[in-house]
Amino acid sequence: MNIAAFGTGVVGRTLAARLSELGHTVTIGTRDPEATLARPEPDRMSGETFAAWAQRHPGVGVATFADAAAGADVILNATNGGASLDVLALAGAANLAGKVIVDIANPLDFSKGMPPTLFVKDTDSLAEQLQRAYPDAHVVKALNTLNAGLMADPSALSDPGTLFIAGDDADAKAVTTGLLRELGHTDIIDLGDLTAARGTEMLLPIWLRLMGTLGTAAFNFKIVR
Repeated sequence: MNIAAFGTGVVGRTLAARLSELGHTVTIGTRDPEATLARPEPDRMSGETFAAWAQRHPGVGVATFADAAAGADVILNATNGGASLDVLALAGAANLAGKVIVDIANPLDFSKGMPPTLFVKDTDSLAEQLQRAYPDAHVVKALNTLNAGLMADPSALSDPGTLFIAGDDADAKAVTTGLLRELGHTDIIDLGDLTAARGTEMLLPIWLRLMGTLGTAAFNFKIVR
């Protein structure tokens, strides 16, 4: 498939590289491709500049959000949750119409320091906000409850654990599930319509506490049944 990954941070880079390795045509979307490639500062998580990363992954394209979305079958929203609506606006409603948008972002608010709070919860979710803003797209919430490395390669754990998906369109969820299985995820629970994203996004406070307690982000939830 043709896949656009929105976000030049570690999540977007990691998933773009892995999906390209799996044979998909992948383009990373950014506001200004030339500026992104010339950015001197390294990513704060990986310690690598985008240009250095791009040289290691020549099969992954770089384009504006609009151009990346226009040619995509599936769009991965790997942006900062607070910027997600703005980024999709840059992509353009016409370029998003009919597309599967896998929403990986979380509504984290760092304005008061650590640990962050959620800027939307309980009665709404970031995924639902994206769906309301772009009703002709098909938003599926997935992959937001584990770190980038495990999103792309769950075999790093002795048990890959459980993934959750939620969305209003059955076909979009089937496409998403197929991609997740290609990445190596075997235990995928469909929680139903997109309102279930409220629950998966609200897992982030406990996920963050676990990361602090365990001293690592290399873990996942497992639903034993």
